Amino acid sequence: MKLLIISDTHGSHINVDKVLEKEEGMDLLIHLGDVEKGEDAIRYSVNCPAHFVRGNNDFFSDLPREKELFLEGWHLFLCHGHAYYVSVGEEQLKREARGRGADIALYGHTHRPVIHREENLLILNPGSLTHPRQEGRRPSYMILVLEEGKEPEAWIKYL
Repeated sequence: MKLLIISDTHGSHINVDKVLEKEEGMDLLIHLGDVEKGEDAIRYSVNCPAHFVRGNNDFFSDLPREKELFLEGWHLFLCHGHAYYVSVGEEQLKREARGRGADIALYGHTHRPVIHREENLLILNPGSLTHPRQEGRRPSYMILVLEEGKEPEAWIKYL
């Protein structure tokens, strides 16, 4: 199963459209918040199911604050991250993900891409397609491949 993971688009869909043109064969899209009322446009643009969580800038949104998915034998915990203070560290996020029995924790908010594994928890942040903050400031997203019985594979990709 091939997942496209994006975050922090902040109402701009120009780069979302570029990613959708570039990446093919997606089975699922995950948006980790700060979509800012663009979820309908994104859902309309993709040819696969899409899951969204609410970010700190998704005012008056009825999107869920967090979500859990069970895919290909893996337990994913999705959140924007601001409620777990990810800007100052991942400790609270990791504690919550482990408390839920998650294998993979996905978050946004920092606008910086992250892939790392520790103590049986894979931690992923796709960065931002609109306002990147990492060195070089290139818009980023992530591809995650899940297959039952195999370790998940994740790649940070840039526009």
